[in-house]
Amino acid sequence: MADSSPDLKGFLLATPFFGGLANASLDRLVPLLVERRVDAGATVVTEGEPGRSMFIVLSGELAVNKLGPSGRIIRMSTLAPGDFFGEMTLIEMQNRSATVVAESPAVLYELTARCLYSYYKSDVHAYVLVMQNINRELCRRLRRADGRIIELQMGHASPDVTRKAG
Repeated sequence: MADSSPDLKGFLLATPFFGGLANASLDRLVPLLVERRVDAGATVVTEGEPGRSMFIVLSGELAVNKLGPSGRIIRMSTLAPGDFFGEMTLIEMQNRSATVVAESPAVLYELTARCLYSYYKSDVHAYVLVMQNINRELCRRLRRADGRIIELQMGHASPDVTRKAG
């Protein structure tokens, strides 16, 4: 269970995922989060495995990787504090789309699908806001991916292509 300190609440409100939540709604959500500490080099989630939770990065840096057709690992992005990942499994209930590995010791907060559903039952208006925030962030990622595809098609991929998708 997550610590409900004002620092944690302030951090969460500053993330794209929880931005705009009322204090009472955040107070109902924080106890649903589970703190996860991971060491550098640890795999947090693996591409293809079932996924029923998402993670918010409090500290540390993580790499998002996909397995290419030739078996080569392709770095898709780097995650830093305030970023989140795994949200796609909460929406589409599909297996993990990428592998996420901690590049440094990291502190993450995990929100499971079950806890998100209980949040829906207790505060439907806040749940809708959270889902809108997820969808907004997914749209931003899609727009960035579109830009990268155009750059690659033109043969001018920028050097920071792998910096940030989350």
